[in-house]
Amino acid sequence: MNIDQSIGVFDSGYGGLTVFKSIAKQLPQYNYIYLGDNARAPYGDHSFETVYQYTLECVEWLFAQGCPLVILACNTASAKALRSIQQKVLPVKYPNHRVLGVIRPTAEVVGQYTHRRKVGVMGTRGTVNSLSYPMEINKFFPDIKVAQLACPMWVPLIENNEHIHPGADYFVQKYLDQLLEKDADIDCILLACTHYPLLIPKIQSILPAGIELLGQADIVANSLELYLQNHPEIAEQISQKGGRRFFTSGDRGTFDQHASIFFGEEVQSNQMHLKI
Repeated sequence: MNIDQSIGVFDSGYGGLTVFKSIAKQLPQYNYIYLGDNARAPYGDHSFETVYQYTLECVEWLFAQGCPLVILACNTASAKALRSIQQKVLPVKYPNHRVLGVIRPTAEVVGQYTHRRKVGVMGTRGTVNSLSYPMEINKFFPDIKVAQLACPMWVPLIENNEHIHPGADYFVQKYLDQLLEKDADIDCILLACTHYPLLIPKIQSILPAGIELLGQADIVANSLELYLQNHPEIAEQISQKGGRRFFTSGDRGTFDQHASIFFGEEVQSNQMHLKI
């Protein structure tokens, strides 16, 4: 076993740190490398091909750092790149590596949180336009009806640290109203972007009673723990020294400042140099 092997956690920027925080808390024994492609973020409005190329480049970089398993802690990357990487790249170039996303684990359990079988999905334009959530949820729960809404202002508000100020209330209220106008019987709202947990206090303060607000971080952490239990051939490759390293393709100082907010503790990153 290579003692330096780690679990890779990838996101286009900072949002994946909310997932990584839960993973590291639940499975602290493993080594991890987090990579944020901040130089090219956000991914939400990019084409499928662009997101695929960016994601593949970052996944291959994590493979080269000694990560036999990579988690795409990004809904846009999971929606636009995961399937192609799993089906077209891994079998040919990396048969002993695995890449997992955040959409399927969420779709597998969302039925536990809705009684009316009406679910609202709030995400980036890229995630919403991919239709990944309606398709995946339908596979597990054909009786659930899904209403989606793109929330293009939420990520900029969060990344500019404006989400904590009263000015953000307008956009939180606006998008919640628009979603519930699509279906007033929604009783579960899924935050299908890993940035959005930072808005949970504001959302909960105005959310009508009886609606479950569902984040992804703990769901993905639970799914990863189960995956490693079921795939000891992968788990045994990963060092259990509790190491954590952070990399960004953007400015390190800016990343460290913002990342500490998302991760909940001080972050000191390293530079990942892009090929292009």
